Amino acid sequence: MDNLTPRKIVEQLDKYIIGQHNAKRAVAIALRNRWRRQRLSPELKDEVLPKNIIMIGPTGVGKTEIARRLSRLANAPFVKVEASKFTEVGYVGRDVESMIRDLTEISISMVKSEHMEKVQERAKILAEERILDLLLPQPRTKGAGLEEEEKEKYKETRERLRTSLREGKLDNRYVDVEVKEKMIPFGVVSNVGLEELEINLKEMLGNFLPEKAKRKKVKVPEALSILIQEEANKLIDMDKVAKEAIERAEQSGIVFVDEIDKVASRGGYAHGPDVSREGVQRDLLPIVEGCTVTTKHGPVRTEHILFIAAGAFHMTKPSDLIPELQGRFPIRVELAHLGKDEFVRILTEPYNALIKQYTALLSTEQIEIDFTRDAIDEIADIAAYVNEKTENIGARRLHTVLEKLLEDISFEAPEKKNGQLTIDRRYVKGKLADIVKDEDLSRYIL
Repeated sequence: MDNLTPRKIVEQLDKYIIGQHNAKRAVAIALRNRWRRQRLSPELKDEVLPKNIIMIGPTGVGKTEIARRLSRLANAPFVKVEASKFTEVGYVGRDVESMIRDLTEISISMVKSEHMEKVQERAKILAEERILDLLLPQPRTKGAGLEEEEKEKYKETRERLRTSLREGKLDNRYVDVEVKEKMIPFGVVSNVGLEELEINLKEMLGNFLPEKAKRKKVKVPEALSILIQEEANKLIDMDKVAKEAIERAEQSGIVFVDEIDKVASRGGYAHGPDVSREGVQRDLLPIVEGCTVTTKHGPVRTEHILFIAAGAFHMTKPSDLIPELQGRFPIRVELAHLGKDEFVRILTEPYNALIKQYTALLSTEQIEIDFTRDAIDEIADIAAYVNEKTENIGARRLHTVLEKLLEDISFEAPEKKNGQLTIDRRYVKGKLADIVKDEDLSRYIL
């Protein structure tokens, strides 16, 4: 984070997201402020709260992508939730605190994999020894005179076997591995989240559950990876992992609340289904303000988690949210609509540009596609036109247009080995002109 100045953050985001400069600046400042806060004195540090952000803009303009890329840059736990899922069942759907539990789980798995990496080398050595024990069990000798000789012989054979193992000469041999797993001695009868309930029960009852050892016959490389995992799990301290993960979730966690406009009541008056929406806002309020959420790994305080809310707000306005919630999102950024010029850039400029993706996908079938400049221009033109005439779904329209354009090539690719194809404006028009002309058709296909 020391080197990630706001300008550098924006530069990194520019590699993946076209335009939306104001939104990138706002999130870059919010991220840098977290770094600044960590450097304050303990008394002041607790007083500085994160500046939560509301992103306002239609679908497909990069709201989610900005938040996701931001969390990757900061190596921060990140969770995306739809505000509308909290209104689905009855008055209020899922428990709003579940987003913090999800964030904690993500943080746990991040920290656990970091700790696993640190002990990987040691785990490899231990796993290798266990594999050698399986391939060459210790000799049992009765006569005292033979013991030393046998030991030497055994050592030599074991070292030869070790060399063969490292060189991959034993990869086709099978060994018996014992895999232990917790067993629930009774069946769980429930129609809601059965798997989740079983997983939670297994974790809660951890030490009380009987362990069932299953013997598996697997090839040496697979056995090695199973044993490395087992040894690494023994080497890491899960209490330490949980403590570090909770700390990371509290101090650098990012929660992206999408579709926040779907829980705003139109015109600020709550009636009918709007009552449920306002209920969700009231449930969100304590979490955004700062409260303690109980998770199975320990209590998590939410006052320093960064919340980024987003919504299209085409039926409602941010001012339709309850005033208390509005006050918790001091930064408002509007994301611009995307037009033809942005589409051309989206197709070609980012690291993960769509043209690069499709070219790479088809090159796996030994087919080289070359998009001419005027073809890219035409694709962008069609996407912008269809967005204008039908529902505006932003850059996602490019996916539908490209899929339709390359449908025949993708289908026939395996038969046309070592093929070459140049896609120009004429080809694009030939494939898509009729669909674009017929508005009803383009509504269903593009």
